[in-house]
Amino acid sequence: MQNGEEKSDIYNTVLFAIGRKPLTDKINPEAIGLKYDPNGKIPVNEEELTNVDNVYAIGDLLNAPELTPLAIQSGRLLAKRLYNGSKILTDYVNVPTTVFTPLEYGSVGLSEDAAIAQYGDENIEVYHTMHTPTEQVVREASPLEGYNYAKLVCNKAENERIVGLHYLGPNAGEVTGGFGLGLIMGATKTDFDRLVGIHPTSSEVFTTMSITKRSGKSIDVEDC
Repeated sequence: MQNGEEKSDIYNTVLFAIGRKPLTDKINPEAIGLKYDPNGKIPVNEEELTNVDNVYAIGDLLNAPELTPLAIQSGRLLAKRLYNGSKILTDYVNVPTTVFTPLEYGSVGLSEDAAIAQYGDENIEVYHTMHTPTEQVVREASPLEGYNYAKLVCNKAENERIVGLHYLGPNAGEVTGGFGLGLIMGATKTDFDRLVGIHPTSSEVFTTMSITKRSGKSIDVEDC
């Protein structure tokens, strides 16, 4: 463990995620007065500019999701701003990502807690549901299945604009990757309600949500 404590036990599944550590101190940043955090991360403004003029930082050097596609995107957008007159900034909030565990989890946007911290509890409405994908109905389900969950985090002060989408179930990468564009474009709960879902798919669950977390109503699993 990080605090040096040793612990042993028996588990049926182990999730090992080591992350990345920037070696900022190895490039002698002090020589130009570049500021960086103790963990090697470099503070930047919205244009990825550091405290030193004409020195930019992108990718895993930032306090942002450590994702290769995000680093590539931010690099391309930075190059276009510097040399092609573009004004488009990298969106570090609405970034679709997936954990490819046996029961996949995908998300884009803010978590429920982060949304409440940013907009206030009184402005956040959460729609959620459990569901059973058709592919798990027509065959014998594994012990990891049957816990599929979907959630939309909405900002009521902006006509229920969706600020976070979360999904636990099969094909999470395909589901969150597709809906990510909706969040970037400022989609609202009404927009999702207007969308005709493809049946039978797991993603259609986001087009039929009606139960809010605040209501306390049951979200028991339902077949398609």
